Amino acid sequence: MVVEAVICIALIAVVVLQSGKSAGLSGSIAGGAETLFGGKKKGLDAMLVKATMVLGVLFGAVTMALVRLMQ
Repeated sequence: MVVEAVICIALIAVVVLQSGKSAGLSGSIAGGAETLFGGKKKGLDAMLVKATMVLGVLFGAVTMALVRLMQ
């Protein structure tokens, strides 16, 4: 349970550290065009996205393991 709590706190921290896409309707249009034309995340943002995916998978796996152990 301690491992799950640590992963949970790390996941929350990584999500909070990510930069926002953009605010408002114009930001969503610009963000969509950027994705459409191959805009890539660079540096810290790319690392945070990867860390979010890894921590999310770890959180799910640890949660499943805890459920199996508690039964």
